[in-house]
Amino acid sequence: MNQEQIIQCGNELYQALRQRETLAPLTDRFADISMDDAYSISLQLLNRRLADGERIIGKKIGLTSKAVQTMLKVDQPDFGYLTDAMVYSQGQDVPVSELLIQPRAEGEIAFILKKDLLGPGVTSADVLAATECVMPCFEVVDSRIDNWQIKLQDTIADNASCGVFVLGDTAVSPRRVDLATCGMVVEKNGQLLSTGAGAAALGSPVNCVAWLANTLGRFGIGLKAGEVILSGALVPLEPVKAGDHMTVSIGGIGSASVRFI
Repeated sequence: MNQEQIIQCGNELYQALRQRETLAPLTDRFADISMDDAYSISLQLLNRRLADGERIIGKKIGLTSKAVQTMLKVDQPDFGYLTDAMVYSQGQDVPVSELLIQPRAEGEIAFILKKDLLGPGVTSADVLAATECVMPCFEVVDSRIDNWQIKLQDTIADNASCGVFVLGDTAVSPRRVDLATCGMVVEKNGQLLSTGAGAAALGSPVNCVAWLANTLGRFGIGLKAGEVILSGALVPLEPVKAGDHMTVSIGGIGSASVRFI
């Protein structure tokens, strides 16, 4: 792709985000789109949001679990950016009917950093040393691509299909819980929906954060102290709509709940 096409696609995704519309898959329109092109498109989308006054507060890893990779027919993780317009706290209603197009919720573990991490060469031990605490979290993903018909380049370009996220009200040291074996239980509207464990995400959520730091390091981008890092889903994505209520409980960490309006 040339630079003009990259800017055009980023602007189209920005308009789709603001107007709650969807686009035909970029991979159908540009046969030569590469992963680097897709990340460049994502940056154009991000820059439009920053120009509106949003600010970066963290980063997210997507497509870490085999369940989600299988569902979306992709074969590797990706990453996107979190802004202050995306974050909700425990107890806040999330207005998906006003903000999002085709939302799906997933339970995750959020890392809050106390030190910078810059790859390459970041290890799991480095991640643990740089983490202030971990928290239960819901990420509500969304796609500006028609009917979630995405290939890897489509979701990368669309800021890793990020919508909003909800942080729980408990936080623990990452050294007080085994993040590879901790269990996750997700309920929707009072009914058990799914279960998972930390190992579902690249063997451990800690490995996911190390992957992100090393991947971003190739672009000269670091993870910064104070940032929120969403480490990837441990359970399958679940479509949600106004009126739904969900709870995620994570062994040794706590729970988070969200009501959609």
